[in-house]
Amino acid sequence: MSENIEKKPGRMLGNLAFNIIIPVLIMTKLSGEDSLGPAWSIVTALIFPIGFGLWDLKQSGKVNAFSILGIVSVILTGGISLLQLPAEYIAIKEAAIPAFIGLAVLITQRTSKPLLKVFVLNEQIVNWHNLNKSLEETGTADLFEKKLAISSYIVAGSFFLSSALNYILAKVILVSPPGTTEYTEELGHMTALSYPVIVIPSMIMLLGALWYIFAQIKKLTGQDLDHFLAENK
Repeated sequence: MSENIEKKPGRMLGNLAFNIIIPVLIMTKLSGEDSLGPAWSIVTALIFPIGFGLWDLKQSGKVNAFSILGIVSVILTGGISLLQLPAEYIAIKEAAIPAFIGLAVLITQRTSKPLLKVFVLNEQIVNWHNLNKSLEETGTADLFEKKLAISSYIVAGSFFLSSALNYILAKVILVSPPGTTEYTEELGHMTALSYPVIVIPSMIMLLGALWYIFAQIKKLTGQDLDHFLAENK
């Protein structure tokens, strides 16, 4: 477990550098005609998140649908920009992906493998063997499923919020004609603002869902939360 903890900060820094910092610097500083130009600065900038995404997939050793979705999103951004399509297409794309995930969270809640267990209650966080055993012993398994549904609504809400903020951010920032230096710089600014404007509010809601379900686990089982953490396998 200590090895995983050591890897996470490095991976988070890499994620921030390759997906945000480097692309933003390239698009805002190197998009002039005397440098890379609007088109090549976009191509160069997008190489970094795509490359990092492929590397991350290789490191994890398994195909992650959400990592694939992230790579596809980056490619779509590049394709729309290079084809000089109206900025409206970027706004729609930015809104569509989190909205799709939010709908998937709600739909899969009624299946045996809800996405909630991927985003919030995955096996890296929760010891499901201990939790299921305790819920069965206390006769609260059915009630816990209802609490899971509420948590799913919170998680889905975080993605719908992200969808709305993505759309608004793109509409407000991307105002110059596609194919120009100004447009490429705006694309860089939009990327830079995505973390504070979109990611932080969404993360607060996800943490709220985590706090809620953990509080319910403690209430329903009557046991300390530490007993149900993944480190106690």
